[in-house]
Amino acid sequence: MDSEDSVYDLTRPDRWQGGVIFASPHSGCAYPDWFLAESRLDAQQLRSSEDAFVDRLIRRAPDHGAALLTARVPRSVVDLNRGPEEIDPLVVQGATPPAMNPRIMAGLGVIPRVVSQGRSIHDRPMPRAEAESRLARFWHPYHRALSGLIDEAVARFGGAVLIDMHSMPRDALAHLPRPRPDMVLGDRNGASAAPRISAAVAEAAMAEGFRVRRNSPFAGAYVTATYGRPRDNIHVVQLELDRSLYMDEGRIEPRADFAQFEARFARVVARLARLRPDATDGAIAAE
Repeated sequence: MDSEDSVYDLTRPDRWQGGVIFASPHSGCAYPDWFLAESRLDAQQLRSSEDAFVDRLIRRAPDHGAALLTARVPRSVVDLNRGPEEIDPLVVQGATPPAMNPRIMAGLGVIPRVVSQGRSIHDRPMPRAEAESRLARFWHPYHRALSGLIDEAVARFGGAVLIDMHSMPRDALAHLPRPRPDMVLGDRNGASAAPRISAAVAEAAMAEGFRVRRNSPFAGAYVTATYGRPRDNIHVVQLELDRSLYMDEGRIEPRADFAQFEARFARVVARLARLRPDATDGAIAAE
């Protein structure tokens, strides 16, 4: 069985300031040899489903007193932002999901059928035992780590704020009127985070000149739906960044000005690390 350090990287701050966690479940790029051997796609094609370089954009979070959890396992192997029951019967033999939701129908279940542009990953369905093995090796360790961090934050600080980081293709915004957003904030229309927290996240981004749109076209998926419990002072906000701002989407390479964008977004990270789940007179702690 794979060790948990092959699934994710967990970096703790020297002093955790107030229960803020940054996570990136889709930035993993450590492709197992067995997966590359059995996939009908090459590594470059598989990488099109990654949130490439998002882990680099948030790597300074521990410097500002926040915990950082980033996936190493790629999304095309196991999608950590899906529920373990979201199994595609076209991917797993004999699978009977409780309901065919739009994500499964699109081939984006917990073990994806496709990457971007609808390109199929597998030549044939896999046995149910293989699917269960993947979940045991990759999905469960990541979520044990994430839920453990949230529980620890609640015990130490009375609550938690999880910033769930993602990226979106520029084409995902093509239907929107200009000027298009630089990022989409998802809180499941208020179900996964208190309004003061979501507002503070938006304000932190806008303070650096980013255009922010809420809940459309991305309102959040498994992580926000499962862990966001604002009544229990556990707040989850999903942030989707426009990939074209910092990378060449075709080559999956950082843009020449990546360092400048990283520095700009690092200032957003620093502001978000000051969020406090227990704030009563404002979501961000005073300097």
